[in-house]
Amino acid sequence: MKTLALCASLLIATANAAANATRSSGPFLKSLDSGTGWIIGNDLWNITIGEIYGKSLFYQGQDLIGNAAGHYSGYGNGPTSQHRIARLIPSIDGETNFVWTSASVYQNSSEYLDVVFSAIEVDLHWVIYPELAGAYQYLVNKALPTLAVLRTLCRLDNTTFTHGRTNAKDDALPPYADILAATKVQDETWQQADGTYITKYDWSAFVREIDFHGVYGDSFGSWYIRPGRDYINGDHLKQELTVHRESATGDAVELNVIHGSHFQVTSSATFPVGKTWGPWLWYLNNGSREDASSRAQQEFAAWPYTFLNTTGYQSRGRVSGRLVLSDGRPASGAAVFLGDNQSDVSTLDQGTDYYYAGYADDEGNFNLDNVRTAEYALYAWSNGGDISDVAATFSQNNIVVGDREALALGDLIWSVKTRERIFQIGDLDRKALGFHNGGAPRQHGLVAQSPANLTYIVGESNASDWYYGQSALGSWTVLFDLPEASNRSATLAISLAGYSKSSDLVISVNGHSVSQLLSADLLSDPALYRSGTTAGEWHYYELHVDSGVLQAGLNNVVFQVTRYTLWRGFLWDSVFLDWN
Repeated sequence: MKTLALCASLLIATANAAANATRSSGPFLKSLDSGTGWIIGNDLWNITIGEIYGKSLFYQGQDLIGNAAGHYSGYGNGPTSQHRIARLIPSIDGETNFVWTSASVYQNSSEYLDVVFSAIEVDLHWVIYPELAGAYQYLVNKALPTLAVLRTLCRLDNTTFTHGRTNAKDDALPPYADILAATKVQDETWQQADGTYITKYDWSAFVREIDFHGVYGDSFGSWYIRPGRDYINGDHLKQELTVHRESATGDAVELNVIHGSHFQVTSSATFPVGKTWGPWLWYLNNGSREDASSRAQQEFAAWPYTFLNTTGYQSRGRVSGRLVLSDGRPASGAAVFLGDNQSDVSTLDQGTDYYYAGYADDEGNFNLDNVRTAEYALYAWSNGGDISDVAATFSQNNIVVGDREALALGDLIWSVKTRERIFQIGDLDRKALGFHNGGAPRQHGLVAQSPANLTYIVGESNASDWYYGQSALGSWTVLFDLPEASNRSATLAISLAGYSKSSDLVISVNGHSVSQLLSADLLSDPALYRSGTTAGEWHYYELHVDSGVLQAGLNNVVFQVTRYTLWRGFLWDSVFLDWN
């Protein structure tokens, strides 16, 4: 009874403090009289933040968190810190959550208040303007371990926030009762009695395409708006979790994953001290998606923000150039990425520093603006279209960007092979687009619709007759005619948009074994079994076909799955055969 009375007293004290805080003028930071936390906010909103969790989020006279977990931040998949073991800090979602040891005013200007919450590993800043419903946030590394996932998030009341929205999906979140009544079939995935699935991965999105995302209902909306995104790991095909219904409690979850690996082979990184993630805007409104969209446009136009006046953040330049293939063609529409210098890490898995992504125009010209001052490497690859036959990747190291410098790289020659192509299925773009179900709305288990056996006839079949994913035991056969015999050898190229263990593929040409892609040898990403229909981690192989194997008349290439795991397998990008 004493414990219940103490808890009740604390709740009353917190509620009274929050009510008093709403009568404050302008942005504020207040310590609770109990010494167990702080309240921040302005005349429009306020939140009570304890050692780990932010609770009692008041906006328009209502607590938007209620019994949900609230606002918190943390990391996962890195070494366990000794201070965590000693303090036995609990985690409600399998991650290590930051423990706030202090809160203080970092900067109090005439325009805003910057409040910093400090943990051993990081500082989390809240930049609060007087008339803004919400706050800008940014995170600064002090002593983070090597990690794969770093995020902030809000877990909000499940009756107030009934829907979720990203640039790719806007729909009602699944009712908590439906999750409880369903059968769990894999991580965060449940099968209902009618055979359909509920999974949080259906709400994932490609990070650099998101305008804004969040959860909303009839009267309230909570949104993350992230312009810039140079602090987020990975290239154009970086995808992450965004919103979902929490399976353990029913909370409406609004995720801000700023370093993640949910769809990759790996993305563990060790960060320099001072690495800054953000700022982004956490924004509250009446649930209007139109208002959130308008605010997002305003924020993207204002980036990089002027209030973060550190030299590292404000020191920026511009990089431009023109990519030209060695055969004379402009690299029309190529994907362009400015990333780690002198690195052997894939562009999707890079994440230590800052990254910039764009596309070339029809003439191969590209511009990357507001690039932090540093030394980079420039990477490029085919994004389909006019250069959909190009498998080679362009790279150039030692790109030095100076403050306020317009670095013009001029014409950059991209070396490509000039072999005679016999056939090609699908564009080379590191994506499964163009194939059956390729790029379909995310849904669990879609690859199970792909046939076990398939015949593709070059010259008659279309790319849409080839399926985006191959999983079941069986053979996919490509038939093609050659007008005459040749003593030349050939190269069979396989470009995979992704691969999920455990499946094996045996490849033959006219009955001659060419190669095997075995689960034991391949790096695996989770994209295919986590509702991905476009891309995971790119793989590229060139396989030698001996002279004399190809014949005049009908020939075949066979891709035989000899080992099968449900919902796992091969996510296709392109297949082509060249004369050497």
